[in-house]
Amino acid sequence: MDVNPGSTRLTDTLKIAAVADIHFAKSSSGILQSLLTAVAESAEVFVICGDLTHHGHPDEAAALAKDLNRLRMPILAVLGNHDYHHGQESEIERILKDSGVQVLDGDIAEVRGVGFAGVKGFASGFGQKVLEPWGEGIIKEFVHTAVNEALKLESALARLSSARRVALLHYSPVRETVEGEPPEIFPFLGSSRLEEPLNRFKVSAVFHGHAHHGRPEGQTSRGIPVYNVSLPLLTSMNPDRPPFRLVEVPIDDVPSK
Repeated sequence: MDVNPGSTRLTDTLKIAAVADIHFAKSSSGILQSLLTAVAESAEVFVICGDLTHHGHPDEAAALAKDLNRLRMPILAVLGNHDYHHGQESEIERILKDSGVQVLDGDIAEVRGVGFAGVKGFASGFGQKVLEPWGEGIIKEFVHTAVNEALKLESALARLSSARRVALLHYSPVRETVEGEPPEIFPFLGSSRLEEPLNRFKVSAVFHGHAHHGRPEGQTSRGIPVYNVSLPLLTSMNPDRPPFRLVEVPIDDVPSK
């Protein structure tokens, strides 16, 4: 049965439901029913911040797409590291796009005047401890990947003409929302290189996942709110509620009905 939004009344905010780290497996069909129902009743757009699949298999993506197809609202997503695990990320992206999910990889979308930019992001650490491109070639390649993801995010944000911008990532742009994880793995959970374009383009909100045991929210050095919407984290925090974060972003102009 289709899951339809509970209200079509337009307001001066866009209601965004966000989650990450679904880790959908072939046997997971139907497990999102209560989550999707709650999303439909409270939000206007659903965003998924990576690790949509568990092992990066296309058949996992197909099973997830079938469940998501019941939700009658815009769905935006970025891929995560699990979605890359078997080297079939392009097929996973194709399956999701064919089902109506807008997968953002340096791409942009707009919903009711709010612009969305999305990239997977990458690791390399935070602040003064960020990994630099020095030494062995493999270290330089690692850092190069992190830099490229930040540049891809910058390019996407620059193409948005919307006054309100929202960024979707898998890896965290700030240390604050990964705290709670073992400190030894902080460098693999995100990168400060993602923070600079967020600050420069004055993004309204940032969503990410990946840090299953991190903190639910933080902010950039310029006060931009950052939300860790990892499903395991949200489940542990509120075991009696559907595990998603609802955030309202103001919009400048409310379209007429």
